[in-house]
Amino acid sequence: MASSFLSVTYQWARRCVIAVVGGTVVLIGVLMIVFPGPAIVVIPAGLAILSLEFAWAKHWLRKVKATSNYMMSTASGYWTRHWRNSQSDGKSSQSGESAHSGESLKSAGKPGRPPYSQ
Repeated sequence: MASSFLSVTYQWARRCVIAVVGGTVVLIGVLMIVFPGPAIVVIPAGLAILSLEFAWAKHWLRKVKATSNYMMSTASGYWTRHWRNSQSDGKSSQSGESAHSGESLKSAGKPGRPPYSQ
């Protein structure tokens, strides 16, 4: 009887501690959206703490992971395409041709960057 009571008490105490600590971390992360701080790191950390005990937090953590993976792959694809375009522009300009419709390299911008449209 006493051991089952202690087991239930331990489970509830653990659940309460996880809820308080995880909720505090998420709240601090939400405040960091407005105030300076790494909210992008702190909010998922709080959700990870909460997901130890709550299924809804695990669901939101999976959504955050999927969204961040999508954003990283999109950004990676953008920068890869941009880098390839800047490299091909540099090769054609080295052979004497201007990659930017007759502009000189000086007016085309810094190497590796697209020209500024004016």
